[in-house]
Amino acid sequence: MSVAFTKEESAETASETLLPDRPISPHPNLVTEKGLQALQTQLAEARAAYEAAQAIEDVNEKRRQSAVPLRDARYLTERLRTAQLVPDPASTDVVAFGSTVTFSRADGRVQTYRIVGEDEADPKAGTISFVAPVARSLMGKAVGDVAGAGAQEIEILAIA
Repeated sequence: MSVAFTKEESAETASETLLPDRPISPHPNLVTEKGLQALQTQLAEARAAYEAAQAIEDVNEKRRQSAVPLRDARYLTERLRTAQLVPDPASTDVVAFGSTVTFSRADGRVQTYRIVGEDEADPKAGTISFVAPVARSLMGKAVGDVAGAGAQEIEILAIA
């Protein structure tokens, strides 16, 4: 009998749903309080999505719907296990992890970013990872200091 007429899953279908793990950064897993809470929320959501997928009767569809939440749950569990909570900076004298920095670029653009952990970085939302080149060049600098960011220089205008 042809495989097309059986309810059993094929090895091909099974391999389609085995997703590779999300890569874990080699950098320390520094997080802000907000970042830690976001990881916990994302893990709860991944677990809920996995549980919902387990209610699907079709084996192949169950496997497909479970793949992403299962992979994400493994990733988030590891990120929570290795999370190093960093308190907000005690001072605004110099740029540190958790600081919100406003700087001007040579082309006249003024930008403001908060320096956060890798998992909570979202430049469109105003956060950048502490391992980003711009963040690394700003760390330890004070208002008025000029830092190199790639081919251009940036001047720190404010630290909050």
